[in-house]
Amino acid sequence: MGKTGGRGDFEWVYNDQPHTSRRKEILAKYPEIKSLMGPDPQLKWVVSGMVLSQLLACYLVHTLSWKWIFFWAYAFGGCINHSLTLAIHDISHNVAFGNKLAKWNRWFAMWANLPIGLPYSAAFKKYHIDHHRYLGGDQLDVDIPTDLEGWFFCTPARKVVWLFLNPLFYALRPVLVNPKPVGLLEIQNAVVQLVTDLIIYYLWGLKPIVYLIAGSILGMGLHPFSGHFIAEHYMFLKGHETYSYYGPLNKLTFNVGYHMEHHDFPSIPGSKLPQVKKIAAEYYDCLPQHTSWTRVLWDFVFDDSIGPYARIKREYKLSKQG
Repeated sequence: MGKTGGRGDFEWVYNDQPHTSRRKEILAKYPEIKSLMGPDPQLKWVVSGMVLSQLLACYLVHTLSWKWIFFWAYAFGGCINHSLTLAIHDISHNVAFGNKLAKWNRWFAMWANLPIGLPYSAAFKKYHIDHHRYLGGDQLDVDIPTDLEGWFFCTPARKVVWLFLNPLFYALRPVLVNPKPVGLLEIQNAVVQLVTDLIIYYLWGLKPIVYLIAGSILGMGLHPFSGHFIAEHYMFLKGHETYSYYGPLNKLTFNVGYHMEHHDFPSIPGSKLPQVKKIAAEYYDCLPQHTSWTRVLWDFVFDDSIGPYARIKREYKLSKQG
C-alpha cells in the first residue's frame, strides 16, 4: 500500500461516494446480481450455534481462575463475540429474514447480541444506516474518528492505546457526534440483555459475565480480527476510501472483508459477496485491496502518515440539525 503523507486533518472531498454510481453501472451490465439480494437461510443457524457455544462456555469457565478467564476471553470468546458483532452488522441489512420481516431481524439481532454482554444491536442498526447513506459525512457518519482522536492519537504508542480502546470510542462517538433519541427497540435490547446477564450471574456467578464482556472489549480492541476496522475505510492510498480484503479471516467474520462489494450492494448477504466479485471481477480486481489485517494494524501503528485522521470526509446538504 502507498502512503498518504503526514496528516493534520481529514481528507476533505467534494464529490459523492463512489458506491452509488458503481452499483448502477454494475447492475446495468450484470442484472443477474439482483438474484443475490435477499435473506441468507443459513445465517440464523450459524449465528444460533455461535450464541449457544458462548452460553456453553459460560458454564465451562465459571470454575476457572481469573487469569484463565481473561486468556479464554481473548483467545476464544473475543473471536466469537467479534464475529457476532459482524453477524449483527449483516442482520442490520435484514438478510436473516428479509425486508418483509424486518422486526424479526431486529429481534434476531438481540439474540445474536446476548454473548456480547452489553446491549448493542438496536443502536448499531440506527447508526449503520447513516454510515452507508452518508459515507464520510461530517457529523453524520460516526464511523469516522473525532478531531480530538485525530489530533491526540498520532504516535505509535498512542495509536496502540487508541486501538485497545476502540470499543469505547465506538460506543461514545455516536452520543458525542450525532446523538439520536433512544427508541423502543433500544430499550427492549437493554432489557433482554440485562435479564440474560442476570440469569447467567444467578446460575454461574460473576466470572462468566466478565468472560463475555471482557471478550467483547478485548476482541474488538487490539485483536487480529480488529484489522477490519482500519482496513475498511482508512485512506492507505490517496483518494480511495473503501478497501476489500479477500483473505482467510473472512471465513470467521461473515465476509466483512468484501467491503467494497458490501457498500456497493448492502442488501446482499455476506455469504454471497464473493459471487458479486466473481461476476463483476473487472470492477474489483483493479482496485486497491488489503492482504492481511495484521499488516494493516502494524502499518496503522508504525506508519506516521496513517492514523485516525486518514479518513475521507465530505459535507452533505443534510446535517444533523437540518
